[in-house]
Amino acid sequence: MMTQRISRQHLEGAIFLALFAACIPLSNWMLSNIGTVCPANGPCLIPIGFGLMAPSGVVVVGAALLFRDLVQRRLGLNWAFLAIAIGALLSWMVAPPALVVASVVAFLFSELADLAVFTPLQRRGLVRAVFLSSLVGLVLDSLIFLQLAFGNLDFLVEQIVGKTWIVLATLPLVALLRRHDERRNLQPA
Repeated sequence: MMTQRISRQHLEGAIFLALFAACIPLSNWMLSNIGTVCPANGPCLIPIGFGLMAPSGVVVVGAALLFRDLVQRRLGLNWAFLAIAIGALLSWMVAPPALVVASVVAFLFSELADLAVFTPLQRRGLVRAVFLSSLVGLVLDSLIFLQLAFGNLDFLVEQIVGKTWIVLATLPLVALLRRHDERRNLQPA
């Protein structure tokens, strides 16, 4: 029974790791290819509510913050660090040349900040840990990326709102996962 539980935990962790890794190239690709408006010298934009338009990659970046937390929960802190390194490498490989440094630096700092907040909080409340660590990560990601990529913070509010929508949309799934873990008596890695 214990072997089966560990195997399932590792399988779920591997799935979260694959989803996390897929977020990075997808987000960078979306910035140049998906949006209701795609200005020549800027990112493609999507509506996010309240009359705001945000770079399309915000959808996937919000999900990436969640998946990194879930990698850590299932596989442990070392795997979370590895996931961040893999994400940075993938970002370096797929981001358009003009966005490479901005994407990699923002990704590294935001994910490390997310990790620093999530780690001490996760055992005291998974939903709260995911929400608070994601907020810290998404604000930092937005600040660094916009400043380095475009030299301004023109889309800061839009990035924060768009990423926050995604984080809020995932919280019911996190709550389900937490209840599922409790029924299985599964502890964080």
